[in-house]
Amino acid sequence: MAEAVYVSCALASLVCAILLLRGYNRSKARLLLWSSLCFVGLTINNGLLLFDKVLYPEMNLSLWRSGAALAGLLILLYGLVWEAEQK
Repeated sequence: MAEAVYVSCALASLVCAILLLRGYNRSKARLLLWSSLCFVGLTINNGLLLFDKVLYPEMNLSLWRSGAALAGLLILLYGLVWEAEQK
């Protein structure tokens, strides 16, 4: 059951990243770009969670997972601050 949750979370993050990127391509609103890059990081995080807990339980990928999530959130934070300074 946990495997289904991990896969669905990774797919949901991927779909969000794709939809946000498509929205950015249409409107060129930079906040959509930063949000899509954040969701790419979260997708990587969820993919690594699947590898860590299901496929290779003997490996510890928690540092890599946390790094991917942190990178995505830092990109979004940078984008939010940068966009606020531009206006």
